[in-house]
Amino acid sequence: MGHPMTDQQILRVGVVGAGNISGAYLDTFPRLTNLRVTAIADLDPARATLAAKEVPGARALTPEELYAAQDVDLVLNLTLPAAHAQVAHAAIAAGKHVYGEKPLAATTAEAHALLEAADAAGVRIGCAPDTVLGTGVQTARAVLDAGWIGSPVAATGFMVTPGHERWHPAPEFYYRPGGGPLLDMGPYYLTALITLLGPVRRVVGMSATPRATRSIGSGPRAGTEFPVEVATHVTGVLEHENGALSTLLMSFDVWAGALPRIEVYGTGGSLSVPDPNGFDGEVRLFRAEAKEWEPVPDRGGYPGASRGYGVADLARALADGGPHRADGRVAYHILDVMESLLAAARSGESVTVTSTCERPAAVPASARPEEQ
Repeated sequence: MGHPMTDQQILRVGVVGAGNISGAYLDTFPRLTNLRVTAIADLDPARATLAAKEVPGARALTPEELYAAQDVDLVLNLTLPAAHAQVAHAAIAAGKHVYGEKPLAATTAEAHALLEAADAAGVRIGCAPDTVLGTGVQTARAVLDAGWIGSPVAATGFMVTPGHERWHPAPEFYYRPGGGPLLDMGPYYLTALITLLGPVRRVVGMSATPRATRSIGSGPRAGTEFPVEVATHVTGVLEHENGALSTLLMSFDVWAGALPRIEVYGTGGSLSVPDPNGFDGEVRLFRAEAKEWEPVPDRGGYPGASRGYGVADLARALADGGPHRADGRVAYHILDVMESLLAAARSGESVTVTSTCERPAAVPASARPEEQ
């Protein structure tokens, strides 16, 4: 059993953005002993007040009041993607650490400016997704690091769906610049691939927009048509710095598929990785000598993890002085990879990814984010 947290070891969190995703974080935080939510802000004061009533000890503030609050150490940025950079800059200017939902910013230029501002202010930036800290991807990471499939040669990552307009009552933003399957779901898959295989140095790709319009499938505006302004089917090959090649397919144009979420292929076997949009799931291993797939018991990751564990991991890193895993530099590299892949699809040529990042440290088995 660990020792109880002291007040000095507890990171005080102010939440900016009280929309739907905030509930997932606020449901998780009560079981993370190194975090405490002290304030909640939203452009809609009533929504902030309603959310704060559900969190003991939290109060509703305006965003400006939250940035200035003495009892806020970290700003949890849960605003719309277009506002991510603006909110993060305001928090950094106030001397606060920042953790945000993906993407880090709308463009790599905005994201780079954030990293520079944080370095100058001496504060940390973290960014979702933190799904890779759960037992699913981390068990696969432990298998790879133990050499059970030999040296990694290649990987595949597939995310296919007919599109979010079937269920979302206002889906237009998924089909405007900044949207599309790659920017929407790519961060989950790319964070997993980089956690498993390390950073990417070069990409090639192609893309398509088979339908010029889409139709809303649910809600009061059902049947309303709207234009598609982005590629809705993106495929490419990523060359990792270790030489492994990952094939990526992100699509809003596939009605059904039986493709695996992620697989990794090595010189001595293969590895099946569960959905990177979740924290757990079965990992399966095929070894040349065994000649059949076998399930792998959990060998790494935070058990029972959910949204917000990346914030607790950052709090742990602040306490012990080490690196945090859901790092802004990883998020920046992922955004760079996605922009480079779309540029390669437009040009028909390979594109060198100019950024890199450290492969995040593995999470030991049965760890707690306050301790490891």
